[in-house]
Amino acid sequence: MADLEHLSVLDELFLHLEGPTAHMHVGGVSLFEGPAPEHADMLDMVGLRLQEVPRFRHKLAFVPFGLGRPVWVDDPHFNLEYHVRRTALPHPGDLGRLEALAARIMSQQLDRTKPLWELWVVEGLADGRFAIVSKTHHCVVDGVSGADIMTVLLDPDPQGRNLRPQPYEPRPEPTPEELIAYAARERLTSPVEAMRTIQSLVMDPEGLPNQALRAVRAVAEWIVGGLELAPACSLNRPIGAHRRFQTLLVALDDLKTIKNALGGTVNDVVVAACTGGLRRLLAARGEPVDELELRAMIPVSVRQEPARGALGNQVACMWAPVPVLEGDPVARLRRVSAAMEDLKRSGQAVGAQVLTSLGEYAPPTIVAQASRLVARQRAFNLVITNVPGPQFPLYCLGRQMTEVYPVVPLVENTTIGIALFSYNGTVGFGLLGDYDTTADLGVLAEGIDKSVTEMLNVASG
Repeated sequence: MADLEHLSVLDELFLHLEGPTAHMHVGGVSLFEGPAPEHADMLDMVGLRLQEVPRFRHKLAFVPFGLGRPVWVDDPHFNLEYHVRRTALPHPGDLGRLEALAARIMSQQLDRTKPLWELWVVEGLADGRFAIVSKTHHCVVDGVSGADIMTVLLDPDPQGRNLRPQPYEPRPEPTPEELIAYAARERLTSPVEAMRTIQSLVMDPEGLPNQALRAVRAVAEWIVGGLELAPACSLNRPIGAHRRFQTLLVALDDLKTIKNALGGTVNDVVVAACTGGLRRLLAARGEPVDELELRAMIPVSVRQEPARGALGNQVACMWAPVPVLEGDPVARLRRVSAAMEDLKRSGQAVGAQVLTSLGEYAPPTIVAQASRLVARQRAFNLVITNVPGPQFPLYCLGRQMTEVYPVVPLVENTTIGIALFSYNGTVGFGLLGDYDTTADLGVLAEGIDKSVTEMLNVASG
């Protein structure tokens, strides 16, 4: 039992955040050139790649009475055909029908008695291409590790890799008694781990005061930011179980042109474009926008280079102002850029990371209660997440991937989430919305596109 691995406190938080209407899986829609591979070929390819990501053969085992965090165990009944599925779009298979299919797939929760992922191969696109819709529970991957896993499942050249199948024999599932015993041992070792952390700081006595002071300040800034309520608007309403999905594709060079001419970073340009899109959306709904500053929760990766490719969540978050009150696209970008620079100096992300580290020693019941508080809060109006992907083409059984549109889940009372993924010279926007409250999600996509065009016209002028 010593080799069991339990969920981190952040992974467990995503598990507890899930409810009847809040589905905590991330994913995406990827488009490929040419016809879809034969189903048998797809199964063979994915089966070989699972040797490199064994987590995708694991399921959750729950410690009786909630005495410990859930652990990952081998699924003795693992069936690849359950996870790799195939479907076809009705004619004509345009992008709108693919978005609707992706929305239906994202509206269904993953079965917790099985490994927490699905892969859907979609045929029937009108232009002769095919798509893959993927979803994986957020307790398994964050955005950056998900990007790394994508490069494992796909190939950097059309020929692919010659992998040899390795024998796989699932380990027996632990009994309830063994899970309780494991949880008890973990509880006993947690204080030891805490002492090791303290000892490592004491080994550098000169740096200890500065380290401690920085950590305390960072935690304080993060808590103060999180206690502030986001303004009330139509983005925060009770949500149902069903989703809408909208995509937008932008050239990465266009964003770099804007950045080079007007200042800031590519991420600043992205946030400014999203801000312009939100201004148009709320104005179209008849809501006052000229004095409104929204708040976005922006995840920040704290994953170190040695951990790239490892699963699990290594992210912190920042509370970012979203100045929809600014109507001028250039002034909007400059306000966003200045605010993001202030956030980086504030150390909010460091504070969130410190709190998460301390949470590793909290009892599971405390984590569960904390997740309920997070779900009911209004510290932010929406999530905006921007994940850098590979800037070279990837292939699935010789077919080049051309576009990627990511999905970020919705928490309770949050009707819209915006996710971006840069790949091979493009940036794919994936907009996920609650079905009942965001029939106008296309207005947001159009508004983001127009905001990019406005900034580009000034930058190129």
